[in-house]
Amino acid sequence: MAAPTTGKRIVFTGGSGKAGRHCISYLLSRGHSILNVDLNPLPHPVVHTLKADLTDSGQVFNALSSHFHLSHYENPRLPSGAGVQPPDAVIHFAAYARNLLVPDNECFRGNVLSTYNVIEAACKLGIKKVIIASSETTYGVCFAQADAEYHAFPLEEDYDNDPEDTYATSKLCGERCARSFARRFPGVDIYALRIGNVIEPDEYETLFPEFLDKPATRKRNAWSYIDARDLGQICDLCVQKDGLGFQVFNATNDTITTKEPTAEVLKKYAPDAPVSRKMGEYEAPLSNRKIREVLGFKDEHDWRKYVRV
Repeated sequence: MAAPTTGKRIVFTGGSGKAGRHCISYLLSRGHSILNVDLNPLPHPVVHTLKADLTDSGQVFNALSSHFHLSHYENPRLPSGAGVQPPDAVIHFAAYARNLLVPDNECFRGNVLSTYNVIEAACKLGIKKVIIASSETTYGVCFAQADAEYHAFPLEEDYDNDPEDTYATSKLCGERCARSFARRFPGVDIYALRIGNVIEPDEYETLFPEFLDKPATRKRNAWSYIDARDLGQICDLCVQKDGLGFQVFNATNDTITTKEPTAEVLKKYAPDAPVSRKMGEYEAPLSNRKIREVLGFKDEHDWRKYVRV
C-alpha cells in the first residue's frame, strides 16, 4: 500500500455494505476522514453513521453539510458563520445492489433518484469531487434473460452499453446524470466506476473453487472481479486525481478468473464475440486498462495469491 496522503473529508454513502466497509477501511488508512451515510449501521470506532433516506433531496442536502462526529460541535465557528466545512469529496455507493431485492420500479426509482439527489446536492454545495458506483451489469449480459452475448472483447468504457434489466438501466441513468451535472458545473469532477463482481477476502476460499471448476458460470460477470480492498484503492486514486471532469472507469482487477488463458476462454464460451485488440495472456475481459493508465491503479490482490491452482 502507498504511503498515506494528505487527508480529505469524505462523505461515503452506502459504507455499511459489502464493498463500502472495505473501501472505508482503506480510505481511513490513507489518512482521510469519513462520514458514513447509510440506512444501516457500520460498527466502527472512528466512523459515525448518519441515517438518511437519499431519495429525499432535503435529507441529502443536510447529510452533505453535516458534522462528521458529535465532537465536532466543539470546533470553532467558521468565518462565514457556519459551523460545518463542506466535505472535499462524496463517494456514492448506496443503492439497491441488484434486481429482485425490491420490485423493479422501486429499484429504478430508488437508484436513479438517490444518485441524482447526491450529485445535485454536491454540485450546488460546491463540492468538487463526486464518485458514483456504476456497475459491470451495464455491459448487458449479467442480468440478461437466457444466454446473451457480448458485442466484443475486451469490455472497455467506450462500449455500446445496452442492458435489458432494471438494475443495470438504473446505473446507466446514474452515469447520464453524472455527465449532465459535470457539463452544468464546470470544475466539478464526477467519476463513475463500473464496479466488477466484488470479492471480500474470505470469499477466495468459499467462491473461487467453483469459479475455477465451472468457468461457464462466470460469463455473466465477464470472468472478472474486483477485490474489495483494491476497490478502496481505486476510490482513493479517484479522490486524489483532479481535473478530469466526467469520466467512466471500469473497476476490476487485472486478471481473468479462470485457470485457462483469456483467449482460450473467450473462444470456448463466447465464440461469436469479436476481439477488438490483442489482449494479455490472462487479461480480464472486463478491462481495467484505462484506470491503470489514467489513475495509476496497481492490482494488489490478485486471486492467485489466495487460491491454489
